[in-house]
Amino acid sequence: MKALALFSGGLDSMLAIKLIADQGIEVIAINIKTGFGGTKDISDLMRSRAKKAGASMEIIDVREEFIQKILFDPVYGYGKNFNPCIDCHGYMFKIAKGLMSKYDASFLITGEVVGQRPMSQRVDAMKQVSKLAQDTQDRLIVRPMSAKLMEETTPELEGWIDREKLLAISGRSREEQMQLANKYGWEDYESPGGGCLLTEEHFSKRIEEFVAHDTLTVDEIDLLKFGRHFRLPDGAKLAVGRDKEDNEGLQSITSDKYLKITLPIGGPFSLLSKNASQADKILASKIAITYTRSSPNESYEIEIGQERVTVSPFAEKKEAQQYFFNA
Repeated sequence: MKALALFSGGLDSMLAIKLIADQGIEVIAINIKTGFGGTKDISDLMRSRAKKAGASMEIIDVREEFIQKILFDPVYGYGKNFNPCIDCHGYMFKIAKGLMSKYDASFLITGEVVGQRPMSQRVDAMKQVSKLAQDTQDRLIVRPMSAKLMEETTPELEGWIDREKLLAISGRSREEQMQLANKYGWEDYESPGGGCLLTEEHFSKRIEEFVAHDTLTVDEIDLLKFGRHFRLPDGAKLAVGRDKEDNEGLQSITSDKYLKITLPIGGPFSLLSKNASQADKILASKIAITYTRSSPNESYEIEIGQERVTVSPFAEKKEAQQYFFNA
């Protein structure tokens, strides 16, 4: 028998897999990629963690569909920031349920813990998730970490898994999970509380500001993760790297909606909206060169896509910072 596990790469999902795999069930960890999981590609690390817990792993890319169907119109609304957690979890289970026949799986598991997160991991919220996932009748979603605190599911009632070997963890304390990690000799696992950029205030504000001016696409998900962000007077978006990670992140974006700004001296990598006005292009060049070791008394030739402009940097960074959005 096989089970599909929604897999975030965190400790709870590792433990949920372990509890089921130890009962002789083949587990396939499914990482559903919405695009908002973080700024780094940790797929290899996640595969290693899944293997350590007793599962193989598959990545399912749903970024475009998630933007179109879930992000901007959640049935159960948002959390503190731009996080539609209940709808997101329901959507992920619906995707996983649709994959069961492909992987010949009989049920689904998740590392959710009752009461751990205020929006999506209440008992009533979990029932809402099951409704969105169209699982209220089949009852194929098992939550091994808190199973003994919840109604029995089909896999338990049918004897596919032993309920007595599942747990009754609740609340935000991580003590029991840490004890289990020590028992299994696990030292490499994700710290609690992170994992989704939509729960972060600064990233949520970047999305809100962006969609007030443009349509969000998969490319913009990555754009919003990196750099200082500016909104210029004629409406162009400018992103200027702050460090090596930012520069590499912005360089990885291949969207034809943005122009690369090339500086004549070492400095940040920057991207500017392709439809920027000439005035915004000149201003973007001044801002980008201001964040280098340049002199306001000198002029510099800047490449913006195929164009060249000559500008001098601002005398002080605060002149550039007036165009900041969520710096």
